[in-house]
Formats: sequence, C-alpha cells, structure tokens
Amino acid sequence: MDLLLLALLLSTGGYAVTSQQQRKRIALLGAHLGHYQIEKLLETLTQGYLRALGEQDAERRSQIWALLESTESQLSDQFSRFAAEFARVDAPLARVSRLPVGLPFALQLFPAASFDMRQALAVHAQGIARVARNEAGRTPRDKAFMMTAELFLMQHTCHWFCKSRTVASARMAARHQTPHAQLVASVSPETRAAYTALVGD
Repeated sequence: MDLLLLALLLSTGGYAVTSQQQRKRIALLGAHLGHYQIEKLLETLTQGYLRALGEQDAERRSQIWALLESTESQLSDQFSRFAAEFARVDAPLARVSRLPVGLPFALQLFPAASFDMRQALAVHAQGIARVARNEAGRTPRDKAFMMTAELFLMQHTCHWFCKSRTVASARMAARHQTPHAQLVASVSPETRAAYTALVGD
C-alpha cells in the first residue's frame, strides 16, 4: 500500500512539474509570436490554396495564385523576423526534448536527447522563404503543396516545443489528417536535410 501511495505521489508531482514547464514554454513562444500575424497569414494562405485548387475557371485560378504570392511573401518575411527575434532567447530556454513524451526535468536529466528551438525556427524560416521565392520553378499547385508541408511541419515543431513530440504528431493527425513522416517527406529537400539532421529523424 505504501508503494502504491508513493507511486501515486510521484506521478502526481511529475505531472504537475511537467505541466508547469509546458506552460512556461507556451508563454515564451506566445510572447514572441504575439508580435506578428503569422497564424492569421497561415490560415489565409492555406484557405487560399484550397480556393485556387478548387477553382474551375483558369483565368480566375491564375488571379488567385497571383494574389497568394503576396501573402506568401508577407508570411515569409514575418516568420523570418520572428525566428531572428527568438534567436535571442537564452539557450537553456530554447532546448526541446527529443523524448516522445513530456517528462519532468527531461532536459536536465537527458540534455543530449534535445535540440535547439532557435535552430529549428531558422530551418523553417529558410524553408518557407525558399519555397516562396520558388527558385526551383515549381507549378503553382506543386508550390502550394510544398508550402503547406513547410508550414505544417513548422506548426508541428511549435507544438513539440510547447508539449511533446507525441502530442504534436497527434494534433497534426487530428487537425490536418497528415502523419509527421508525410510532412517531412513533402517539404523541400533542403528543409528535410536540415530538419532531420537537427531533430534526429
């Protein structure tokens, strides 16, 4: 009975500590994101892509694609500035545990099993900018699919930072019906190489 009580107390205490650490990370990320309209631009862009892909009239579809280029540019610019701002966060506050679930003091106990959120955001900023510039000359449809993957993978990283890898993957599957592995496979080759080298996929 004493062992059961001890296990219950440890479990409750661990959950409380983990929740507190997660709330701090959410507040930290939110404080920086609050200076930008990234989420609004992301929503506008993804909805615009769906509208363009569903448009039957070729001329009207071309007009929508052209308008979306401005939104892509704005989003890329704002995310690059956000990543540069977050790069000034102290290193210990920017570590992300690679462990699948959130554990109390995971970063202190397993420092090698972590990556730097500042570097991850830089990878995403470069990826978003690269696709927006479309130096590879992709069709508007292919560009839209790749940009969507870049944005969703960035969202996954933000959820991972705030909660855990498992929670981030579950949210992505529930909200966008897209497994994490599919996102990684769908971003640009440059993003995929830099991302996997950083997070250890």
